[in-house]
Amino acid sequence: MKKCLVIAACILSMTAVLWAPSLAEDKKFRIEVLQVTNIEPYQKSYSAFIAELARNGFVQGKNLEIRRKIIGFDMEKANLWSRVGVLMQIKGEAMRIADVKPDLVLTIGTPSTKHAKDKVIGAGIPLVFTAVAIPTAAGCKSQTQAGPGFTGSTLYMSMKDALKIVKLAFPKLKTIGIVHSDDENGIAHVEEAKKVAPTLGMTVISKEIDKNSKLTPVLGELQKQGVEAFAVPLDTYYGLRNYEACHELEKFSMQTKIPAFSFALMKVPGALLYVGSDFGEIGTLSGQQAAKILKGEAKPEALPILKQEDLRILVDTKMMKALNWQLPMDLLRLAKSVE
Repeated sequence: MKKCLVIAACILSMTAVLWAPSLAEDKKFRIEVLQVTNIEPYQKSYSAFIAELARNGFVQGKNLEIRRKIIGFDMEKANLWSRVGVLMQIKGEAMRIADVKPDLVLTIGTPSTKHAKDKVIGAGIPLVFTAVAIPTAAGCKSQTQAGPGFTGSTLYMSMKDALKIVKLAFPKLKTIGIVHSDDENGIAHVEEAKKVAPTLGMTVISKEIDKNSKLTPVLGELQKQGVEAFAVPLDTYYGLRNYEACHELEKFSMQTKIPAFSFALMKVPGALLYVGSDFGEIGTLSGQQAAKILKGEAKPEALPILKQEDLRILVDTKMMKALNWQLPMDLLRLAKSVE
C-alpha cells in the first residue's frame, strides 16, 4: 500500500513539473498605463516600452493585456481648479487600479508618477515610470533609487554636462534665457540650470508664463536683459498648438540672429543645437525593468533608476545656415543631424 502511495505521489509530482511551463506560458499578464496629456514625446516612450516588452516575450494581444488611461488636460486653459481636477482624476485612477490589481503599472511623466504611486504601491502592485525628467520631483528617494515598490527610467541628464556641450558650441556665451510654464519638468530643469551655469561662467535668466501666452513678447523682454541664446527646456508648453511657441522662437531667432538650443530631443523649430535624452530610449529602459519584474527576476526596489548614459547631440544644419552660424568642428564630429 505504501509503495502504491509513493508511486502515486511521484506521478503527481512529475505531472506538476510537466505542466508548470505550459501554465506559465498560458498566463495572461495585465498592465495599467496612466499619463496626463497625450503628447508626442510620451507616445515615443510608450511605443518603445511596448516594443521592449514584446522582445522579452510579453506580446500585447497574446499573453499581455494593456489598459491605457490618458487624462485629458486643457493646458491652454489651465488654472488652479483645473489642476486640482487633474490631481483628483489621477488619485481616482490610482484607486481604481489598486482595486483591479494588475500585474504592473506604468506611469508616464512626472504628474501621474508623483500622485499615483503611493496608492498603487500601497496595494502591493509594482510600478515602473518613464519620461520623468527629475526623479526626486516625482517622489523618488534620489536620482538613482526610487523607493519601495517602484522604479523607472529618467530623462535626467547632468545639467552641468549638458551646459558644457552648450559652452563648446557657443564659447563666448555668457547669458542664457529660458521661458517655461508651470510644467513640473520645466521648472525642475530651469532650477538646476540656474544652479550649475555659474560654475561654467554663465548665467540663466528665466521667465514663467501661462501655457496660453504668446512667446514672442517674453523673448523680447529677455533680449533686453542681455540674453545671448535661448534654451528650450523639457516643458509641455512648447508642444502645444502644433508647436506654435517653437515657430515663434524660430521667427524671433531669424530676426534677431540670437541662436536657440533645446534640451528636448524633439524637432523644435528654431533650435540649431539639441542636447539631451531620447524619449524612445528611455521607454526602452523602462520596458527592460518591467520585463524583469514580470518574469519574477527582481523586485522593483532592487532595480536602480535607469537613464541614458551618453547625452545625444543633434544639430540642425538648415538653421545653422539660415543664421549664418558656425559650430566648432569638435562638436560637429560628435553630433548627428536632427533631420
